[in-house]
Amino acid sequence: MRTAVIVDAVRTPSGRGKPGGALSGIHPVDLAAEVLRATLERNGLPSTQVDDVLLGCVSQVGEQTMNVARQAVLAAGFDERVPATTIDRQCGSSQQAAHFAAQAVMAGQYDVVIAGGVESMSRVPLGVAASVAGSPFSPGLHARYPDGLVNQGVSAELIAARWGFSRDELDAFAVESHERAARAHAQGRFASQLVPVDGVEVDETVRPGTTVAGLAGLAPAFRTDAATQRFPEIEWRITPGNSSPLTDGASAALIMSEEKAVELGLTPRARFHAFAVVGDDPLLMLTGPIPATRRVLERSGLSIDDLDAYEVNEAFASVPLAWAAEVGADAAKLNSWGGAIALGHALGSSGTRLLGTLLARLEATGGRYGLQTMCEGGGMANATIIERL
Repeated sequence: MRTAVIVDAVRTPSGRGKPGGALSGIHPVDLAAEVLRATLERNGLPSTQVDDVLLGCVSQVGEQTMNVARQAVLAAGFDERVPATTIDRQCGSSQQAAHFAAQAVMAGQYDVVIAGGVESMSRVPLGVAASVAGSPFSPGLHARYPDGLVNQGVSAELIAARWGFSRDELDAFAVESHERAARAHAQGRFASQLVPVDGVEVDETVRPGTTVAGLAGLAPAFRTDAATQRFPEIEWRITPGNSSPLTDGASAALIMSEEKAVELGLTPRARFHAFAVVGDDPLLMLTGPIPATRRVLERSGLSIDDLDAYEVNEAFASVPLAWAAEVGADAAKLNSWGGAIALGHALGSSGTRLLGTLLARLEATGGRYGLQTMCEGGGMANATIIERL
Protein backbone atom coordinates (compact mmCIF):
# COMPACT_ATOMS: atom_id res chain seq x y z
CA MET A 1 0.00 0.00 0.00
CA ARG A 2 1.31 3.45 -0.90
CA THR A 3 1.85 6.27 1.57
CA ALA A 4 -0.56 9.22 1.35
CA VAL A 5 1.03 12.54 2.31
CA ILE A 6 -0.08 16.11 2.91
CA VAL A 7 1.88 18.62 0.86
CA ASP A 8 -0.06 21.78 1.70
CA ALA A 9 -3.10 23.07 3.58
CA VAL A 10 -4.78 26.43 3.13
CA ARG A 11 -7.88 28.23 4.33
CA THR A 12 -9.70 31.51 4.05
CA PRO A 13 -10.10 33.64 7.16
CA SER A 14 -13.28 32.93 9.10
CA GLY A 15 -16.08 35.43 8.53
CA ARG A 16 -19.12 35.85 10.70
CA GLY A 17 -21.90 33.83 9.12
CA LYS A 18 -24.54 36.51 9.01
CA PRO A 19 -25.41 39.44 6.72
CA GLY A 20 -22.65 42.00 6.95
CA GLY A 21 -20.01 39.43 7.85
CA ALA A 22 -16.59 39.94 6.29
CA LEU A 23 -17.12 37.19 3.69
CA SER A 24 -20.90 37.41 3.32
CA GLY A 25 -20.66 39.19 -0.01
CA ILE A 26 -18.84 36.28 -1.64
CA HIS A 27 -20.73 33.44 -3.32
CA PRO A 28 -19.73 30.09 -1.75
CA VAL A 29 -18.58 28.77 -5.14
CA ASP A 30 -16.14 31.67 -5.42
CA LEU A 31 -15.10 31.24 -1.79
CA ALA A 32 -14.14 27.62 -2.47
CA ALA A 33 -12.45 28.65 -5.73
CA GLU A 34 -10.12 30.94 -3.74
CA VAL A 35 -8.55 28.04 -1.83
CA LEU A 36 -8.45 25.79 -4.90
CA ARG A 37 -6.56 28.42 -6.92
CA ALA A 38 -4.22 29.13 -4.01
CA THR A 39 -3.41 25.43 -3.66
CA LEU A 40 -2.21 25.25 -7.26
CA GLU A 41 -0.37 28.58 -7.20
CA ARG A 42 1.49 27.92 -3.95
CA ASN A 43 2.78 24.61 -5.24
CA GLY A 44 3.39 25.45 -8.90
CA LEU A 45 0.97 22.70 -9.87
CA PRO A 46 -1.00 22.66 -13.13
CA SER A 47 -4.62 21.67 -12.60
CA THR A 48 -4.21 18.81 -15.06
CA GLN A 49 -2.14 17.00 -12.42
CA VAL A 50 -5.18 16.81 -10.11
CA ASP A 51 -7.08 13.52 -10.38
CA ASP A 52 -10.08 14.67 -8.38
CA VAL A 53 -11.37 17.43 -6.09
CA LEU A 54 -13.43 16.36 -3.08
CA LEU A 55 -15.17 19.11 -1.13
CA GLY A 56 -17.36 18.89 1.95
CA CYS A 57 -20.51 20.99 2.27
CA VAL A 58 -23.41 20.51 4.67
CA SER A 59 -26.22 22.78 3.48
CA GLN A 60 -26.40 21.67 -0.15
CA VAL A 61 -29.21 23.96 -1.19
CA GLY A 62 -29.47 27.21 -3.12
CA GLU A 63 -26.02 28.62 -3.85
CA GLN A 64 -24.41 25.45 -2.50
CA THR A 65 -26.35 22.97 -4.60
CA MET A 66 -25.63 21.40 -8.01
CA ASN A 67 -22.33 19.86 -6.78
CA VAL A 68 -20.66 22.98 -5.37
CA ALA A 69 -17.26 21.27 -5.73
CA ARG A 70 -17.58 21.04 -9.52
CA GLN A 71 -18.77 24.63 -9.77
CA ALA A 72 -15.79 25.76 -7.67
CA VAL A 73 -13.33 23.84 -9.86
CA LEU A 74 -14.69 25.62 -12.92
CA ALA A 75 -14.78 29.01 -11.20
CA ALA A 76 -11.16 28.52 -10.13
CA GLY A 77 -10.10 28.12 -13.75
CA PHE A 78 -9.13 24.46 -13.53
CA ASP A 79 -8.93 22.43 -16.70
CA GLU A 80 -12.45 21.27 -17.56
CA ARG A 81 -11.28 17.64 -17.44
CA VAL A 82 -10.71 17.82 -13.66
CA PRO A 83 -13.68 16.16 -11.93
CA ALA A 84 -15.09 17.05 -8.51
CA THR A 85 -17.69 15.86 -6.06
CA THR A 86 -19.36 17.15 -2.91
CA ILE A 87 -19.51 15.16 0.33
CA ASP A 88 -21.90 15.43 3.28
CA ARG A 89 -20.74 13.86 6.54
CA GLN A 90 -22.29 16.80 8.37
CA CYS A 91 -19.69 18.80 10.35
CA GLY A 92 -16.99 16.28 9.41
CA SER A 93 -17.61 16.59 5.67
CA SER A 94 -14.18 17.91 4.69
CA GLN A 95 -12.42 15.60 7.16
CA GLN A 96 -14.21 12.76 5.39
CA ALA A 97 -13.12 14.27 2.06
CA ALA A 98 -9.51 14.07 3.27
CA HIS A 99 -10.04 10.45 4.34
CA PHE A 100 -11.48 9.51 0.95
CA ALA A 101 -8.64 11.33 -0.82
CA ALA A 102 -5.90 9.67 1.23
CA GLN A 103 -7.49 6.24 1.02
CA ALA A 104 -7.77 6.49 -2.78
CA VAL A 105 -4.11 7.50 -2.99
CA MET A 106 -3.09 4.62 -0.72
CA ALA A 107 -5.08 2.21 -2.86
CA GLY A 108 -3.31 3.42 -6.00
CA GLN A 109 -6.41 4.88 -7.64
CA TYR A 110 -5.29 8.51 -7.46
CA ASP A 111 -1.92 10.25 -7.45
CA VAL A 112 -2.96 13.83 -6.60
CA VAL A 113 -6.18 14.96 -4.92
CA ILE A 114 -7.40 18.21 -3.40
CA ALA A 115 -9.69 17.66 -0.43
CA GLY A 116 -11.46 20.52 1.27
CA GLY A 117 -14.76 22.14 2.05
CA VAL A 118 -16.86 25.27 2.02
CA GLU A 119 -19.80 26.72 3.90
CA SER A 120 -21.37 30.15 3.63
CA MET A 121 -23.68 30.28 6.61
CA SER A 122 -24.54 33.92 5.93
CA ARG A 123 -25.87 33.16 2.45
CA VAL A 124 -27.18 29.61 3.03
CA PRO A 125 -28.45 29.68 6.63
CA LEU A 126 -28.29 26.59 8.82
CA GLY A 127 -31.51 24.59 8.51
CA VAL A 128 -32.70 26.29 5.34
CA ALA A 129 -32.75 23.02 3.40
CA ALA A 130 -35.38 21.49 5.69
CA SER A 131 -37.45 24.66 5.70
CA VAL A 132 -37.50 24.72 1.89
CA ALA A 133 -37.84 21.05 1.04
CA GLY A 134 -39.40 19.40 4.09
CA SER A 135 -38.16 17.54 7.14
CA PRO A 136 -35.56 14.74 6.88
CA PHE A 137 -37.22 12.99 9.85
CA SER A 138 -39.36 10.39 8.09
CA PRO A 139 -42.19 8.26 9.52
CA GLY A 140 -39.75 5.35 9.64
CA LEU A 141 -37.28 7.35 11.70
CA HIS A 142 -40.04 8.52 14.03
CA ALA A 143 -41.10 4.89 14.47
CA ARG A 144 -37.64 4.03 15.78
CA TYR A 145 -37.31 7.20 17.89
CA PRO A 146 -40.92 7.99 18.90
CA ASP A 147 -39.85 10.69 21.37
CA GLY A 148 -37.98 12.42 18.56
CA LEU A 149 -34.35 13.43 18.10
CA VAL A 150 -33.14 16.89 19.07
CA ASN A 151 -31.00 19.67 17.67
CA GLN A 152 -27.30 19.79 18.41
CA GLY A 153 -27.67 22.52 21.01
CA VAL A 154 -29.89 20.32 23.14
CA SER A 155 -27.42 17.46 22.65
CA ALA A 156 -24.65 19.73 23.92
CA GLU A 157 -26.81 20.48 26.96
CA LEU A 158 -27.35 16.75 27.60
CA ILE A 159 -23.59 16.22 27.49
CA ALA A 160 -22.98 19.09 29.92
CA ALA A 161 -25.55 17.59 32.28
CA ARG A 162 -24.22 14.03 32.03
CA TRP A 163 -20.60 15.06 32.63
CA GLY A 164 -21.53 17.68 35.20
CA PHE A 165 -19.94 20.73 33.59
CA SER A 166 -20.95 23.99 35.22
CA ARG A 167 -21.77 27.18 33.35
CA ASP A 168 -18.54 28.70 34.67
CA GLU A 169 -16.49 25.76 33.35
CA LEU A 170 -18.07 26.03 29.91
CA ASP A 171 -17.57 29.80 29.76
CA ALA A 172 -13.99 29.52 31.04
CA PHE A 173 -13.22 27.06 28.24
CA ALA A 174 -14.67 29.51 25.71
CA VAL A 175 -12.59 32.38 27.10
CA GLU A 176 -9.44 30.28 26.81
CA SER A 177 -10.29 29.43 23.20
CA HIS A 178 -10.42 33.14 22.33
CA GLU A 179 -7.23 33.86 24.29
CA ARG A 180 -5.33 31.07 22.55
CA ALA A 181 -6.58 32.06 19.11
CA ALA A 182 -5.72 35.73 19.64
CA ARG A 183 -2.25 34.79 20.85
CA ALA A 184 -1.73 32.46 17.88
CA HIS A 185 -2.72 35.24 15.47
CA ALA A 186 -0.36 37.67 17.20
CA GLN A 187 2.46 35.15 16.87
CA GLY A 188 1.74 34.58 13.16
CA ARG A 189 0.82 30.92 13.67
CA PHE A 190 -1.83 30.93 10.94
CA ALA A 191 0.11 33.00 8.41
CA SER A 192 1.28 30.00 6.40
CA GLN A 193 -2.30 28.76 5.94
CA LEU A 194 -4.37 31.89 5.41
CA VAL A 195 -5.44 32.97 1.94
CA PRO A 196 -6.60 36.61 2.02
CA VAL A 197 -10.00 37.14 0.43
CA ASP A 198 -11.17 40.58 -0.72
CA GLY A 199 -8.84 42.27 1.73
CA VAL A 200 -9.87 40.05 4.67
CA GLU A 201 -6.68 38.63 6.20
CA VAL A 202 -7.58 37.54 9.75
CA ASP A 203 -10.38 35.61 11.42
CA GLU A 204 -13.30 37.89 12.14
CA THR A 205 -14.68 35.48 14.75
CA VAL A 206 -11.88 35.84 17.33
CA ARG A 207 -12.86 38.14 20.21
CA PRO A 208 -9.80 39.14 22.26
CA GLY A 209 -10.70 40.34 25.70
CA THR A 210 -13.60 37.91 26.17
CA THR A 211 -14.19 37.27 29.90
CA VAL A 212 -16.20 34.82 31.96
CA ALA A 213 -18.01 37.76 33.54
CA GLY A 214 -18.95 39.07 30.12
CA LEU A 215 -20.22 35.67 28.95
CA ALA A 216 -22.23 35.20 32.14
CA GLY A 217 -24.83 37.67 30.91
CA LEU A 218 -25.74 35.58 27.86
CA ALA A 219 -28.98 33.61 27.99
CA PRO A 220 -29.17 29.88 27.14
CA ALA A 221 -29.68 29.52 23.40
CA PHE A 222 -31.61 26.25 23.15
CA ARG A 223 -34.10 26.30 26.03
CA THR A 224 -37.71 25.85 24.92
CA ASP A 225 -40.82 24.85 26.83
CA ALA A 226 -40.95 21.50 25.05
CA ALA A 227 -37.28 20.73 25.71
CA THR A 228 -37.56 21.79 29.35
CA GLN A 229 -40.51 19.47 29.83
CA ARG A 230 -38.74 16.56 28.16
CA PHE A 231 -35.39 17.05 29.87
CA PRO A 232 -36.06 18.42 33.37
CA GLU A 233 -32.50 17.54 34.44
CA ILE A 234 -30.96 20.16 32.15
CA GLU A 235 -29.89 23.41 33.82
CA TRP A 236 -29.50 25.13 30.40
CA ARG A 237 -25.89 26.25 30.25
CA ILE A 238 -25.15 26.35 26.51
CA THR A 239 -25.12 29.94 25.18
CA PRO A 240 -23.83 31.72 22.07
CA GLY A 241 -20.70 32.47 24.09
CA ASN A 242 -19.68 28.86 24.73
CA SER A 243 -20.78 27.64 21.28
CA SER A 244 -19.08 27.99 17.90
CA PRO A 245 -20.43 30.93 15.89
CA LEU A 246 -22.14 30.70 12.52
CA THR A 247 -19.27 31.10 10.07
CA ASP A 248 -18.33 31.57 6.41
CA GLY A 249 -15.14 29.94 5.13
CA ALA A 250 -13.36 27.48 2.86
CA SER A 251 -10.28 25.30 3.22
CA ALA A 252 -8.30 22.75 1.23
CA ALA A 253 -5.48 20.22 1.58
CA LEU A 254 -3.20 18.96 -1.18
CA ILE A 255 -2.88 15.19 -0.80
CA MET A 256 -0.81 12.87 -2.95
CA SER A 257 1.34 9.77 -2.96
CA GLU A 258 4.81 10.22 -1.55
CA GLU A 259 6.28 9.05 -4.85
CA LYS A 260 4.31 11.64 -6.81
CA ALA A 261 5.38 14.42 -4.47
CA VAL A 262 9.03 13.53 -5.02
CA GLU A 263 8.48 13.34 -8.78
CA LEU A 264 6.93 16.81 -8.77
CA GLY A 265 9.66 18.26 -6.60
CA LEU A 266 7.27 18.93 -3.70
CA THR A 267 7.96 18.29 -0.01
CA PRO A 268 5.68 15.92 1.91
CA ARG A 269 4.92 17.53 5.27
CA ALA A 270 3.00 14.71 6.96
CA ARG A 271 1.61 11.29 6.22
CA PHE A 272 -1.76 9.83 7.08
CA HIS A 273 -1.15 7.26 9.81
CA ALA A 274 -4.65 6.00 10.75
CA PHE A 275 -8.35 6.68 10.13
CA ALA A 276 -11.61 5.92 11.87
CA VAL A 277 -15.26 6.80 11.45
CA VAL A 278 -18.01 5.71 13.83
CA GLY A 279 -21.70 6.03 14.48
CA ASP A 280 -22.90 6.81 17.99
CA ASP A 281 -26.02 7.71 19.98
CA PRO A 282 -28.05 10.08 17.73
CA LEU A 283 -29.71 11.73 20.75
CA LEU A 284 -26.49 12.69 22.54
CA MET A 285 -25.18 13.02 18.97
CA LEU A 286 -21.94 14.88 19.82
CA THR A 287 -20.19 12.14 21.82
CA GLY A 288 -18.91 10.39 18.68
CA PRO A 289 -15.33 11.70 19.03
CA ILE A 290 -14.91 9.51 22.13
CA PRO A 291 -15.39 6.09 20.45
CA ALA A 292 -13.78 7.42 17.24
CA THR A 293 -10.64 8.30 19.18
CA ARG A 294 -10.56 4.91 20.87
CA ARG A 295 -10.91 3.17 17.52
CA VAL A 296 -8.24 5.20 15.74
CA LEU A 297 -5.80 4.69 18.62
CA GLU A 298 -6.43 0.95 18.50
CA ARG A 299 -5.82 0.89 14.76
CA SER A 300 -2.67 2.99 15.03
CA GLY A 301 -1.07 1.08 17.89
CA LEU A 302 -0.60 4.38 19.72
CA SER A 303 -1.84 5.62 23.08
CA ILE A 304 -3.28 9.05 23.82
CA ASP A 305 0.02 9.94 25.51
CA ASP A 306 1.96 9.16 22.31
CA LEU A 307 0.19 12.04 20.57
CA ASP A 308 1.76 15.49 20.59
CA ALA A 309 -1.30 17.55 19.62
CA TYR A 310 -5.06 17.19 19.47
CA GLU A 311 -7.52 19.20 17.41
CA VAL A 312 -11.04 18.46 18.65
CA ASN A 313 -13.75 20.57 17.09
CA GLU A 314 -15.32 23.01 19.53
CA ALA A 315 -18.87 22.87 18.23
CA PHE A 316 -19.85 23.53 21.86
CA ALA A 317 -17.57 23.72 24.90
CA SER A 318 -19.09 20.59 26.43
CA VAL A 319 -17.91 18.44 23.50
CA PRO A 320 -14.08 18.68 23.88
CA LEU A 321 -14.42 18.80 27.67
CA ALA A 322 -16.30 15.48 27.72
CA TRP A 323 -13.89 14.03 25.16
CA ALA A 324 -10.83 14.98 27.23
CA ALA A 325 -12.35 13.56 30.41
CA GLU A 326 -13.19 10.23 28.76
CA VAL A 327 -9.94 9.58 26.86
CA GLY A 328 -7.55 10.96 29.48
CA ALA A 329 -6.19 13.71 27.24
CA ASP A 330 -3.60 16.28 28.29
CA ALA A 331 -5.44 19.62 28.32
CA ALA A 332 -2.24 21.45 27.31
CA LYS A 333 -2.21 19.59 23.97
CA LEU A 334 -5.87 20.31 23.20
CA ASN A 335 -6.61 23.10 20.69
CA SER A 336 -3.63 25.09 21.91
CA TRP A 337 -4.10 27.72 19.14
CA GLY A 338 -7.79 28.07 19.91
CA GLY A 339 -10.72 26.17 18.49
CA ALA A 340 -14.01 26.70 16.71
CA ILE A 341 -15.51 28.77 19.52
CA ALA A 342 -12.99 31.45 18.53
CA LEU A 343 -11.89 30.47 15.02
CA GLY A 344 -15.35 29.67 13.73
CA HIS A 345 -17.11 26.59 12.42
CA ALA A 346 -17.91 26.92 8.72
CA LEU A 347 -19.50 23.48 8.73
CA GLY A 348 -18.30 21.90 5.49
CA SER A 349 -14.89 23.57 5.75
CA SER A 350 -14.01 22.79 9.36
CA GLY A 351 -12.44 19.37 8.80
CA THR A 352 -9.61 20.52 6.56
CA ARG A 353 -9.28 23.74 8.58
CA LEU A 354 -8.53 21.62 11.63
CA LEU A 355 -6.19 19.43 9.58
CA GLY A 356 -4.19 22.47 8.47
CA THR A 357 -3.96 23.77 12.03
CA LEU A 358 -2.88 20.38 13.34
CA LEU A 359 -0.15 20.14 10.71
CA ALA A 360 1.13 23.63 11.48
CA ARG A 361 1.12 22.93 15.21
CA LEU A 362 3.20 19.77 14.78
CA GLU A 363 5.68 21.67 12.63
CA ALA A 364 5.89 24.57 15.08
CA THR A 365 6.48 22.34 18.11
CA GLY A 366 8.48 19.53 16.51
CA GLY A 367 5.79 17.04 17.45
CA ARG A 368 5.46 13.76 15.61
CA TYR A 369 1.86 12.52 15.91
CA GLY A 370 -1.35 14.54 15.91
CA LEU A 371 -5.02 13.62 16.27
CA GLN A 372 -7.99 15.36 14.70
CA THR A 373 -11.58 14.45 15.56
CA MET A 374 -14.95 16.11 15.37
CA CYS A 375 -18.58 15.44 16.24
CA GLU A 376 -21.07 15.20 13.40
CA GLY A 377 -24.82 15.58 13.06
CA GLY A 378 -26.81 12.39 13.48
CA GLY A 379 -24.33 10.96 15.99
CA MET A 380 -21.14 10.25 14.02
CA ALA A 381 -17.47 11.19 14.19
CA ASN A 382 -14.29 10.95 12.15
CA ALA A 383 -10.84 10.64 13.67
CA THR A 384 -7.50 11.04 11.89
CA ILE A 385 -3.93 10.57 13.07
CA ILE A 386 -1.18 12.18 11.01
CA GLU A 387 2.59 11.84 11.40
CA ARG A 388 4.81 14.83 10.70
CA LEU A 389 7.63 14.06 8.26
